Amino acid sequence: MALSLIIGNKNYSSWSLRPWLFLKHHGIAFEEVRIPLYRDDSPARIAEFSPAGKVPVLLDDDLTVWDSLAILEYLAERFPQTQGWPALPSERAKARSLAAEMHAGFANLRSHCGMNCRRQPAAKVLPDVVHKEVERIDRIWLECRETYAADGPWLLGRFGILDAMYAPVALRFHSYRLGAGQVAQAYVDTVLNHPAVKEWIAAGQAETEIIPAFEE
Repeated sequence: MALSLIIGNKNYSSWSLRPWLFLKHHGIAFEEVRIPLYRDDSPARIAEFSPAGKVPVLLDDDLTVWDSLAILEYLAERFPQTQGWPALPSERAKARSLAAEMHAGFANLRSHCGMNCRRQPAAKVLPDVVHKEVERIDRIWLECRETYAADGPWLLGRFGILDAMYAPVALRFHSYRLGAGQVAQAYVDTVLNHPAVKEWIAAGQAETEIIPAFEE
C-alpha cells in the first residue's frame, strides 16, 4: 500500500508536523504533498484530498484519514511495530489523556505564539493566560520525564504519539524563549536535535511564502 501525507507550509503548519515526524522517525515510506496555505487556490487544492478542508490528510490507497491525532492513531495500528502508545493500559490511558489535552487545549499559546521556523528566537511579552498554559506544559513534561527518565529521553522514555503531539510546542518554547525548567529544557533540546525535526525546520526556513496572519 502507498501512503501519501498532505501537509501545509512547513514554516507554519504545526499540525502537519505531527504525523510527518512520526512517519519519518519510524522510517515509514510516504509521498509528501505540500499545499501552501492561505492562498486563493488553497481551499480548492485541499478539498481534493480532505473532506474537512484542512491539513494534514493521510491517504492509504483508497482510505482517507484526516486530523493529526486520528492519523497518528491510525499509523500506530497500521504499523504496530511503532508502539505509538504504551503497552500497559494505565500508561496508555495517561498518554492518551495528555495527547487529547494537547489536541484540544492551549488555545492561548497557539494564538500568541504561532509556529514560525524562520523566527529569530527571542522572548515576547505575553498575557498571563499564556504563561499559565506554559506552566501546565512544563509540569506535564517534568512529570513524564521524572517517571520515565531511565527508559530514554522522550516523554515516556521511547518516542511515541505523545512526542509527535508535543513536538511543535517544543519548537514554540525555543522560538519564543518560553520559561522552562531544566528538565523541560532538556526535552526541548531532545526534540530540536532529532534529525527529522532539523530537516523540517530547514525546509520551513527555506520556504518563500509569507502568511501575514502568522507573522508578528
